Amino acid sequence: MVKNIINKVKNWEAWPFKVIYAPLVPFWLYYTIRSGSVWFFTSSNPKITFGGMDGEAKKEMYDLLPKHLYPTTFSVLPSYTFDSVLKNIEDYEINFPLIVKPEVGGQGILFRKIDTVDDLFEYHKNVPVEYMVQRLVPFPMEVSVFYIRHPKEKKGKITGFLQKIPLHVIGDGKSSLAELVSKHPKAAKRLKELKNKHHEIWDQIPGNGDKIMLSYAANHNRGAHFVSLEHEIDDNLVSVFDEISNRIDDFFYGRYDIMCESIEDLKKGKNFFILEYNGCGAEPNHFYDTGYSLPEAYREILKHWKDLFKISTFNRKKGVEPWPFIKGKNFLSETNRHFKIMREADSKMK
Repeated sequence: MVKNIINKVKNWEAWPFKVIYAPLVPFWLYYTIRSGSVWFFTSSNPKITFGGMDGEAKKEMYDLLPKHLYPTTFSVLPSYTFDSVLKNIEDYEINFPLIVKPEVGGQGILFRKIDTVDDLFEYHKNVPVEYMVQRLVPFPMEVSVFYIRHPKEKKGKITGFLQKIPLHVIGDGKSSLAELVSKHPKAAKRLKELKNKHHEIWDQIPGNGDKIMLSYAANHNRGAHFVSLEHEIDDNLVSVFDEISNRIDDFFYGRYDIMCESIEDLKKGKNFFILEYNGCGAEPNHFYDTGYSLPEAYREILKHWKDLFKISTFNRKKGVEPWPFIKGKNFLSETNRHFKIMREADSKMK
């Protein structure tokens, strides 16, 4: 029992989000008091709802990007007929397999790769919120780039760069999928969820070397593995994101999630698509799986919060006022209700 407790303490990356961040609350309160506003961060990215802290719609981000930088996408309301969804897929020239994800979402909730019309029908029938249909990007690498730029500067900095590898297992020709999952250090912690999503093949034995994707959402809380690319950060990479962020205008702090052909191509500004970018609510996730100790992770978080405060304060002095308290409170309440509905739906869908 003592050994299990010690292992849990040492494995801090698996702690719940609130537990990891609890010791840092006084630092956040310090910035809140110093700014005189609970929602001081909403001034950070003026063109994104709530500064991108939470509850922002993906389409408002896409609308700020040149169309060639993100995959072909359209939005669907639950009230739409399924025939109209299929008609849009045809009109937008999107082929199966494709990606679906909620318009307002995060943490991989309700994110799915859809292989067939029947699968899409089941998703549309059961999803309770507005969602997006998106062309599947065929590039082999998904990466995250954390970018920060002070509003008075044209050149920013990249503070985090990593590859995201979605949760999967490799068959050995002997073990069932259930056995492979139970032996996987991250998948085993999601046994009930993964059994629900893969129940049709749960007892089958994958061939030796077969790769079974357990999730296509490359999020840490969905079991994805992160590989540091810090050594690849250079002026070429920064220049690519300086150009994108200056073109967006008023985007100063957040994280880009990208599919690319290679790191070399990304540095040349070619063969990549922005899946989405997140504002001030984006976690500097490059401390997961990459060898950081908990104190080092805390230093990284606090370093980013300091930049966020500086950017928000500067924008406020330029006339970008933070949200009023009641507006922010009501928005967060509505966002929390929205996520509760999504989580309940996600737990029931394969």
